[in-house]
Amino acid sequence: MATHHERDRGSQGSEGDQRRSSWGFAVSSTGLDFTEHTIVSAHFEACRGAYAHLLGQVGIQPGWHVLDAGCGNGDFLPWLAELVGPHGSVNAVDLAEENVKAATEGLNQWRQPCPVDIRHGDLLRLPYADASFDAAWCANTVQYLDDDALAAALAELRRVVRPGGVVAVKDLDAHLVTARPGDPYLFADFFRAASAVPGYARQLLRSRDLYRYLKRAGLVNIRQQTVLIEHYAPLTPQAHAFYGPSCATLAGQALSLGLDEQWRAFTEPNSPENPLNHPDGYVSEGNVLAIGTVPERVTRPL
Repeated sequence: MATHHERDRGSQGSEGDQRRSSWGFAVSSTGLDFTEHTIVSAHFEACRGAYAHLLGQVGIQPGWHVLDAGCGNGDFLPWLAELVGPHGSVNAVDLAEENVKAATEGLNQWRQPCPVDIRHGDLLRLPYADASFDAAWCANTVQYLDDDALAAALAELRRVVRPGGVVAVKDLDAHLVTARPGDPYLFADFFRAASAVPGYARQLLRSRDLYRYLKRAGLVNIRQQTVLIEHYAPLTPQAHAFYGPSCATLAGQALSLGLDEQWRAFTEPNSPENPLNHPDGYVSEGNVLAIGTVPERVTRPL
């Protein structure tokens, strides 16, 4: 999910556009890196267990009306629908029209326990009235927003969630991305170099500051946790499908920045020389979950 604010600064695309971003993947219609549906779905499948655990920490209750803000292909929708049950409802919104289409098609392939509505929309201008929801879930989305857009998106999420309701934001923390065997600082050095200018890499390093952004948005009772997601050799097919191409993409970026030649081993995902294919191969990433409550309205005495 990305906003028009972010999309206007990147390359434009259309549904099925196979142009490639500077990070190596075919771009979605948003023109943003790491948003094309195949790589997004591969990431979800690789981290499915951890994602389910984090969603379970939000405290979504049966009967609630919940918004999935930046729903992508709709991977979280079955879980959200199960949590709210037959007396609840789920709404979902995404900027990429092909994501809305994919999520809608997926919706027709499983039996929903509650009403589910999916629509095209912008996270900075959500198409919902004030206080429409008991909770908002925003996963793997704010990494595409610069600081100003992040603040605006959180203001919108606060607006559409009722007083006393919950806003939960989950995103990747690049500080915990690493692979073995190899230099333990290889990935850290890359993200330090790539984040020297504003953009995607810098935003991937911002996740552990999410609690501060929620606080600035006026949310209260804020809590945050960071989890380490680890994959050991032999990597599952799902993990290899995501981390192989992703590390190859980072390797291309790193080599273009003139960084360590050790990156070259990652450029071929299926090569036996790739550390991910080593008998002791390992790859990890971090995920941050930040949760805040919309403050109750204060009634002043007459």
